[in-house]
Amino acid sequence: MRQSVFFQPSDGWVGDVIPFEQDGELWLFYLHERRETPKPGTPWSLVTTRDLVRFDDHGVALAHGADDDADFNAYTGSVVRDADGVHHLFYTGQNPAKAGADGQPLQLVMHATSADGMRSWVKHPEHTFGAPDGYETADWRDPFVFHDERRGTWRMLIAARHLTGPERRRGVIAQCVSTDLVSWEPAEPFWDPRRYITHECPEVFALGDWWYLVYSEFSDSFCTRYRMAKSPDGPWLVPDRDTVDGRAFYAAKSAELDGRRFFAGWIATREGDTDDGAWQWAGTLSVLEAVQNADGTLGFCLPAEIVETFQEEVPTGIAPTALDASDSFACLVGTEPMPSQYYVRAELDIDPGTTECGLLLRASEDGDHGYLVRLEPKRGRMVLDRWPRRSTGDAQWQISGDVPFEIELERPADLSGESHTLEVIVEGDIAVVVLDRQVCLSTRLYDDTHDRLGIFAGEGAVKVRELQVRRRTTTR
Repeated sequence: MRQSVFFQPSDGWVGDVIPFEQDGELWLFYLHERRETPKPGTPWSLVTTRDLVRFDDHGVALAHGADDDADFNAYTGSVVRDADGVHHLFYTGQNPAKAGADGQPLQLVMHATSADGMRSWVKHPEHTFGAPDGYETADWRDPFVFHDERRGTWRMLIAARHLTGPERRRGVIAQCVSTDLVSWEPAEPFWDPRRYITHECPEVFALGDWWYLVYSEFSDSFCTRYRMAKSPDGPWLVPDRDTVDGRAFYAAKSAELDGRRFFAGWIATREGDTDDGAWQWAGTLSVLEAVQNADGTLGFCLPAEIVETFQEEVPTGIAPTALDASDSFACLVGTEPMPSQYYVRAELDIDPGTTECGLLLRASEDGDHGYLVRLEPKRGRMVLDRWPRRSTGDAQWQISGDVPFEIELERPADLSGESHTLEVIVEGDIAVVVLDRQVCLSTRLYDDTHDRLGIFAGEGAVKVRELQVRRRTTTR
């Protein structure tokens, strides 16, 4: 059996991921979602990896509390190690049965420590604290702690909301400070843009001369975003492309491993395992690598370790070719079936003025059914589309043809040059697409189960200089 690229526990799904580097190993704590009724409490579970290829499943790392405990749900947080080598885990405690003055379940910052290298944790309920005056008590979550060397203090970022102001723009990254990781005092907000409903899973880190603030939001679009500054105190600048991925990759947080920065998040599932199903909370673990550009902005790509495990060549029945469709649409579909798990690398030269071109995934033999990874140079974007689209009635015109693609699966992209490289990993119902080692688009592919690969062009021309398809050689 070929090894999976994307980890998922056998008894559930991966929610928010809390990455931590320990002795050259990446510890990926995650919220373990089981989707059972009645809903059980949520614990932290753990997988570890040294090479991003093999994942060791350690099961529950931090158990959730009992029915009456404040941490019946142990939600997102962070891990730090103090000068004495003791690990401190800060997390969100929530119990639907414990409400605040507004009638909503309280969210509380809670603390646990480990003196045995994170093999076990001791909870400290006496260190629990909630939102201070001026903040909503039901939004006080996702504590992220880091040490500020300049100030000699620990700083905690918290996803919070102001009590007053427009409902949609009360989100704030609150801040508390401490000298001992036990007693925390409220401080001025870390970031207060009055921009979103809230800023989930905040974190900051330094890379070279830049600092980066990362958070996830669901009011403008469901995605993980970042800002950049020359110090952890800002001012925070908005890069031209400020998203890590699209709608399906959420709540990403990062850690450094061997001088590189890796972002771990989850690729969401959809209700009913269908392309038209609503996106669900939690899914399958996915790891992307951040690439720092010369101007400090970040690109995102597949880690080389994962790509290198795909070494066995797969025939496609497509030779390097050119498609010319100056005022039409042209596609070329391979004659060979694709396996359920494979990697594609396509190097494309796109003629100036071309409207669209790209790859067909899970295509029928005539290319009419399947998924389109479509590059649109005139619009500066990459999108995932599909055909057929959803039918809304029996008549020929009663289809979702006026909805060309889901806006949530659109990615801004610099397509100003002639040469571009597309990389895709397809595994089961998951696909991760990367353009030029800069732009990622992760998604699910449920409905179309054809097995051909193709290339296409519309109102323009594209030359396929290289097209490689490989399957994974690593086995369990």
